[in-house]
Amino acid sequence: MSMSPLALSLWVSTWAGLIALTLGALAAWALVKIPFKGKWLVEGLVMAPLVLPPTLLGYYLLVLLGQRGLGPLTEQLFGFRFVFSISGAIVAATVAALPLVIQTLQVSIAEINREIEEAARVDGCTEWGLFWRIILPMIWRGLLAGGVLGFLRAMGDFGATLMVAGNIPGRTQTMAMAIYDRVQANDTAGANQLAVILTSIGFGLLFLVIRLRERGSANA
Repeated sequence: MSMSPLALSLWVSTWAGLIALTLGALAAWALVKIPFKGKWLVEGLVMAPLVLPPTLLGYYLLVLLGQRGLGPLTEQLFGFRFVFSISGAIVAATVAALPLVIQTLQVSIAEINREIEEAARVDGCTEWGLFWRIILPMIWRGLLAGGVLGFLRAMGDFGATLMVAGNIPGRTQTMAMAIYDRVQANDTAGANQLAVILTSIGFGLLFLVIRLRERGSANA
């Protein structure tokens, strides 16, 4: 099925944002709330995509998911491969977005008052009830902000996604890659059109995150 660069970007970014938000929430909770040895090492590995060159990150993923890595296994078990596919684009975008999501959620989770949690447990609140009635209302802005930032980071990824999924028009060519192609073809008008669309989406959602943080600070 052939898709436009915008449709591909929205599809990849939505899935990558949701996956990064789910994994990021679990990782952030563990890093903030659970003491364990070697936490500094885990946190360093989690944040590595922020400092590694995107092409290097993509290369590592290509090795991991390619024919010398997990590629043959996933193809045998599930009938698809990650390399040069939309699934690979989602994986690459997720890995690129994950550190930003984790950092955002760590701040929100660290602000949860332990005394409130303990008081709720003493009053007989179950862990499930504690999450829904106390924790979630306290961190929902962080979750939304983390999800939006993850979505935007995934949408803007170029290097890692290019290395893993390639730049195949209609199949893996996202907006970032389409802009690159337009520039290479000296199609300034086409590049400008795509740039305006991508910038509008980015700034629109970024302003939403900023407003959420302002309201959260005002209500604190």
